[in-house]
Amino acid sequence: MIENPEHILAQIGSLGGNVTVYLTNDGVILFDSKNEQMHDDIVSKVRSLTDKPIKYVVLTHNHADHSGGAAKMQQLGATVIISEEDRQNMQRGNQAGLPQMTYRERAQLFLGGKEVQLREFCGHTDGDTVGYLPAARVVIVGDLVTTPDAIPQIVNYGDRGNWTDMGKALDEIAKIDFDFLVGGHGPVLTKQEFLKHRDKVAGIRERLRELNRQGKTQAEITQTLIKEFNYGDGFGAAQIAPMMLELK
Repeated sequence: MIENPEHILAQIGSLGGNVTVYLTNDGVILFDSKNEQMHDDIVSKVRSLTDKPIKYVVLTHNHADHSGGAAKMQQLGATVIISEEDRQNMQRGNQAGLPQMTYRERAQLFLGGKEVQLREFCGHTDGDTVGYLPAARVVIVGDLVTTPDAIPQIVNYGDRGNWTDMGKALDEIAKIDFDFLVGGHGPVLTKQEFLKHRDKVAGIRERLRELNRQGKTQAEITQTLIKEFNYGDGFGAAQIAPMMLELK
């Protein structure tokens, strides 16, 4: 959890992705909405912090553990924002609460004298949103960063994510001037912790590519990644086969 003079609070919870609350004098900006069943808990937490309305909900991506509460947020009068690509992914999935606003590549949001910078990347999906709060030196990245104690780093190939672009996205995030990073699942990271995570992700990707080029079997690659990176079992197990198709 982050709480600082710039009114940031990162809600870390096991049911659904992380939610970040940004308080301003004119209202609240939320990042992600968890699952629909967490809506009342999120609103209750916001109400414990401020009586100002939730004006905007920025979705880091389309997956239901981050976007599932969007429809109920709209019923409260909030404007929901997502990248154009991930709105299309929501449409394809017949998801409720389609965002009213989309953007491509970059956007800025201003409320109550505070600024939010949005950038679009491909990685976990083909339209991940990264939010940067320059006054607070906080960056919110959704499932471009997840930690092994919660969910291992994965991409969603069905939504056209891939490990190559995810690596590029993490390199770009590293260039942002921030102190704390809120990922999609798991604890808040310092910048130094994020850089270590970024390097580990690159190591997994390039080690798999190397083993793939050596003609190793899926089982052999999995065993090696588990031994060297503690990656490839649990949720990560389903990543190995499509990674082998991508990383040749």
